[in-house]
Parts: sequence; structure tokens; C-alpha cells
Amino acid sequence: MAAPLSTHGPNAWPRLDYSGWADTCATLHLWTQVVGKIRLALAPHVNHWWQVALYVTARGLTTSPMPYQGRSVQIDFDFIDHRLIICTSDGRQEQVALAPRSVADFYHEVMRHLHALGVEVRIWTMPVEIPDAIPLEADNVHASYDAKAAHTFWRQLVQVHRVFEIFRSPFLGKCSPVHFFWGSFDLAVTRFSGRAAPPIQRSAPNVGFWVMQEAYSHEVSSCGFWPGNGGFGKPAFYSYAYPEPAGFAQAKVQGATYEMALGEFVLPYDAVADAPSPDEALLDFMRATYEAAADRAKWDRQALERRGPLKNSPAF
Repeated sequence: MAAPLSTHGPNAWPRLDYSGWADTCATLHLWTQVVGKIRLALAPHVNHWWQVALYVTARGLTTSPMPYQGRSVQIDFDFIDHRLIICTSDGRQEQVALAPRSVADFYHEVMRHLHALGVEVRIWTMPVEIPDAIPLEADNVHASYDAKAAHTFWRQLVQVHRVFEIFRSPFLGKCSPVHFFWGSFDLAVTRFSGRAAPPIQRSAPNVGFWVMQEAYSHEVSSCGFWPGNGGFGKPAFYSYAYPEPAGFAQAKVQGATYEMALGEFVLPYDAVADAPSPDEALLDFMRATYEAAADRAKWDRQALERRGPLKNSPAF
């Protein structure tokens, strides 16, 4: 078991060079797709596909409880003891070791353990949002697992999740949970203006237009964190608006650049980790990009944002 780690000091925002764990990241991405697709199959549909996401926990990532024939089943990635835990509400549990193994082996092992728990589920095994994907049950190419890197990545998620929750808290309008999307393998939080958006025409590998149009049915300002996947090559924070209002790309956001190819502002993770106050550096980025989107798109910020602290709150 890994030793407890302080959330303060130089190791609070750990570094992880993407090039050093790219193979593990690719394998772990596909493992989360196995688990995420199970969640997709079992959880009732929620607007913008929020029901498919995973959530950061004190040990890793979780599906949260999923309904199955009068019971609940939950699947957790534990990046401290490096195991996948499948448990049901009737007290039963199965485990899969997180260790170097192929995606195909992981897929078959997870399905075997679900069957042992009396959970029968079928998923579409083609990975989404990944170019040239191999069906999960046939992927013997991706088989890396560096436990130290996976643990460090989770520690990054813990810090990012914590600050994303702070950013989310004063928004009174519709807002997503802070959640981990296994398709794009990123942590994100999204604010909504409340107005409908024009049908989006962008898609992704093995993702239909109708899926994307549900995800972007309403105006958004969204922020997130990538570990370096998707071609960017290094861990970074991003922010975008849909539909993008005129002048958004020209907004001045300290420390960040607008990447034309992505249509997003990008702030390197290391720039946040190096800042005198990483929390404030990240919050400044998120606030600045949100304001750039909301002001240019004429969101009703007076109605959507809380001004000042909550009354009678023990935190103030």
C-alpha cells in the first residue's frame, strides 16, 4: 500500500511527463472505456450523457452505483492498491488486479467477474474518440501499466477535481458535475447559459452526430484537464465555448494560448504547478475564459452567478 501523501508542499501538484507514461495512459484509457461502457449500458439516460461519466474518489475513479435488477453494482479503480473492485449492494465483491495486461484480457476478466456476481451486461466493444481503434475484446496491442504513473495521474486528478469544485460552486445556473469522461479521457466541468445551441456538426471517431448534438444541445462554457493524450503531448488545462462567440479567441488570458486547431484556450499543467498559488492560477484561468465566453455571448450573468458568500454557512 502506498504511503499517505500530504496535499500541501512541493508534491501537492505532482508532475508527470506524458512521454514517460504514454503507453500506460493509452492502456488505462481503454480500460476506463470497458468500465464506462458498462455504465452506459446500465445507467438511466441523463441529458448531455452525464450518466456515462466516472467520478474521482479518495482512491481512484468510480462509476458510482448503477442499477441492475433491483440491486446496485459499482465498479471502482483503486490507484493506491492497484485493483479494480466490482461490488454489489447485496454484499458481494470481485476484484481484478491492475497490472500489465492487455485490454482484451482486462475486458474478458471484468466480464467474467460480473457474471460471477450475477450481472449480465453486453456492451458495444468498439472504443470511441480514438482513431484506428481496435475492438476491446481483440486488443492485445495495449498492455502497459506503470503503477507509479497511474498513482501520480490520480493524484493530479484529486487536485484538479478539488479546484474545479471550487470554481463550480458559485454558479447558480445549470452546471455539470465535475466528472471524468472515458471517451476523451479528461476531467471536465461545464456551465450552461440556459439557451439552446445550434446543432453541432463536429464528430469524433466512432461517435455519431446525434451523440454530439445531445452533448452540445445548449450553449456552454467548459473547462477541463487532459493528461497529455489526444495529440497535445503534455498535461494541460483547456477551456472552450460552444457556440464560440465572436472575439472569444482574441481574449487575453494570462499564461494561456488559444489553439486554433483545437478551438480552445490551453494552459500547461506545469504552469499551474509552478505558480506561487496553483489553486489561484487555475481559478484565474477558468474565470477568465468563462467571462470571455459569457460576456461576448451576452449570458445573463446577474441571474446565473451568486454574488458574495452563502449566508449562515459555517465556512464563512
